[in-house]
Amino acid sequence: MKLSERLTLKTCMWLAAACAAWAADPVFPYGAVYFRKSNPPEQDWARDHKTAAQTGMNTFRHWFMWSAIETAPDRYDWRDYDRMMDLAAENGIKVVIAEMVTAAPEWMFDKYPHARFHASDDSVVYSGISGSSATGGFPGLCLDNEDVRLRAEKFLTLLVERYRNHPALLGYDLWNEHAANGGTPQKMYCYCHATQARFREWLKARYRTLDALGSAWYRYSYAEWDNVHPPRSLGGYPESLDWLEFRADDAFRLLRWRSGLFRRLDPRNRIVAHGVAGTLEALPSSANDEWRSAREVDTWGFTWVASRKGADPWKQFHAVDLVRAGARGKPFWHAEAQAGPLWMQPQVTGRPREDGRITDEKDVRLWNLISMAGGATGILYPRWRPLLDGPLFGAFGAFGMDGSVTTRAEMAGQVARWANANPDLWKSRPVRGDIGIVFVPESEIFNYVQQGSTAFYAESARGAYQAFFDSNIQADWVHIDDISEYPAVYLPYPVMLKEDTARKLIEYVRSGGKLISEGLPAYFGDRGHAGTVQPNLGLDRLFGAAESYVEFTPDLLERLTLTVFGHRIDGRFFLQEYAPQGGKASGTYENGHVAALENSFGKGRTLLIGSFPGAGYFLHHGAETRALFARLLAWAGIEQAVVSPDSKIKARVHTGPGGTYLWAVNPTRASVKVRLQLRSSLGAFRAGADLWQHRDASVAGRMVEVTIEDRSAAVIQLRR
Repeated sequence: MKLSERLTLKTCMWLAAACAAWAADPVFPYGAVYFRKSNPPEQDWARDHKTAAQTGMNTFRHWFMWSAIETAPDRYDWRDYDRMMDLAAENGIKVVIAEMVTAAPEWMFDKYPHARFHASDDSVVYSGISGSSATGGFPGLCLDNEDVRLRAEKFLTLLVERYRNHPALLGYDLWNEHAANGGTPQKMYCYCHATQARFREWLKARYRTLDALGSAWYRYSYAEWDNVHPPRSLGGYPESLDWLEFRADDAFRLLRWRSGLFRRLDPRNRIVAHGVAGTLEALPSSANDEWRSAREVDTWGFTWVASRKGADPWKQFHAVDLVRAGARGKPFWHAEAQAGPLWMQPQVTGRPREDGRITDEKDVRLWNLISMAGGATGILYPRWRPLLDGPLFGAFGAFGMDGSVTTRAEMAGQVARWANANPDLWKSRPVRGDIGIVFVPESEIFNYVQQGSTAFYAESARGAYQAFFDSNIQADWVHIDDISEYPAVYLPYPVMLKEDTARKLIEYVRSGGKLISEGLPAYFGDRGHAGTVQPNLGLDRLFGAAESYVEFTPDLLERLTLTVFGHRIDGRFFLQEYAPQGGKASGTYENGHVAALENSFGKGRTLLIGSFPGAGYFLHHGAETRALFARLLAWAGIEQAVVSPDSKIKARVHTGPGGTYLWAVNPTRASVKVRLQLRSSLGAFRAGADLWQHRDASVAGRMVEVTIEDRSAAVIQLRR
């Protein structure tokens, strides 16, 4: 009897036990997305599975696309997917089933025309073929329509019931890449009748009465709730802010629907999901939010490929750190990592070949080790072997176009076998960062409605991260709700803050926290309303400052400089000058006016800087700006976790039940000998073993000396 035939539970349990020796959950899930109908070719499936297992791969994710399975109403074709599950079990490979109700059956677009995505320009979205799979039905239909959602639920129920007892099953991946189909400010989705009705219900819960909504929105002539519609263009008004918040809430309502359904149908196997590490730029447009997503699943993860983002090490590290922050202690995977080139796509045009465009085996090694150093406990590639159709032909796969083993695949196999041979390594987790960079959702959303993009916010946040990173300071991303976990935090681009956020910041400092804030904090408060007292919402008392002058001239301030603690640093976008009101001036603009102040408040301290040094560093990479960011740790009384005299070497410490490990990553193209110093609170060590390179590592007390190969790392198990 084939495993794909629907077996009794007793038979499945017997087969699962028989398969346990080779199909147990892997220590470190490592593999790739394999099947996206209709790639790879059917004649290669059996050979490919055998090759993958022999190479060291232990996990496949397959796209179970609704549009490829429910070929007509209530007629389902599971044959190819049954074969995938059976081949996996035969080869000791575990399977993550990726549900893809975002690929709706072709017949549904005609049967449910009201559920097609409607754009703000009144255009309608029809079925298209995905660039990531030669399959139609994308981007699906709007699940706010109850009739469509119920059909999707029926499909998902049949999917889980068919495979939940299969011995190859590891878990389910929900809502691929967690990007709502939000569009752009010029063409937003979705304006179908069902979504508009849900928006009105959301507004009723927020405002209670139509009069209260009309007053808040500055629209004074609503006669009934059906007169209320989402805005067709964005501006710095409450209706735009509410619309974007609703879209995110609605997207996560549908994630909870998915996760609740899967947990109810299969409480045994894990629920996983992954985004694109896009929280800092795509929250308003696509509902990307690491914290909200990770809350709904057992294992979180992310897509990150250097060919699209760039190969500068800080970029991948910042993405890994962002996903780890959102995971809040849950395991997370690098769910789509690059292992092959990307051809002819707009993201690569004009960039050097070394910037992630032409991948070799040392790139694969480096990118794997960076994710592991940041805390990832699983790695998958977007392709096992590249697609043969569409715009992404040849992209990302470790194996050849024909399924052959490349040098990249050999390296991937080496990493996979090593990771699974060191189970204790993954029982320890990265230590908390030296400082937290605060994520405030409304600051990013307001930047989007005011400027039409999130560039000001994202560059301020990422520039601050990069400035710390370039001094080997581990800056963690921290949600505004979690700032009490860090003795010091940095607040980027706080131009809009809600009153509740301001209250949290005030309480944080009053209780002993150290807050470094960029300029114009809460200039705009709730509903995007500008305050007549600046800083707004009581933050004038927190910072001991009153605004004396402000300037919103981003086109004129790309080369703005100010001096803080004796460092001549770069600002950008806007500037705010201050009159001390209890605070102490610690910086000036070139005109001599106050640009920064320190203040004591309650048990804590604040430093307010009147422009945006994070964005200034993002653009200019000034040495003095970097020096100021490094000095902020001393200002806050914090000892750096690992001091690296070579700024190119990036080090992280992992601690936990598995022991203490020092990860030191060398992203350069030359071997480097480095001497690293650990902070005193980590204690002293007498010996260490490099688990990855198997080289000698000199360990004495808090000092560690090791030579690291090019585009590689040392993974040193420290012993007391």
